[in-house]
Amino acid sequence: MNILVLHGPNLNLLGTREPHIYGTTTLEEINTRLEEWATAHGVTLRIVQSNHEGALIDAIHEARGWADGILINPGALHIYGYALRDAIVSANLPTVEVHISNTQAREEWRRLSVIAPVCRGVVLGFGWRSYLLGLAGLCELLKEKREG
Repeated sequence: MNILVLHGPNLNLLGTREPHIYGTTTLEEINTRLEEWATAHGVTLRIVQSNHEGALIDAIHEARGWADGILINPGALHIYGYALRDAIVSANLPTVEVHISNTQAREEWRRLSVIAPVCRGVVLGFGWRSYLLGLAGLCELLKEKREG
């Protein structure tokens, strides 16, 4: 099973960026935990972080040739990233959106995601664990599909 993991804008600053909201776990630590989980479950990850929507879109386009699914934390692009949304639709790969914070409990403008409607699921509010929960859920969906 091959999964593309995408981290959107500003997530490279995790650990120091607003720790009262996002915690003190760094992106590198999150990636390490994802890789450990993936190794234990026979899953291969390709992890990309970019502050540029176009780079995330390019990674999604490339994933069409090798990935079974996508795990994405689009950061603030979940609010207005229509081109990112279109790339997810075009890739036609099961996708799970994750967020470290509970966007539904924050500012009103953060509550609507243009990405969520084209995803199989959304996990938010569990801190860095949102990634692990999202990855586990995505892998279970893919496993069920294979066993079909």
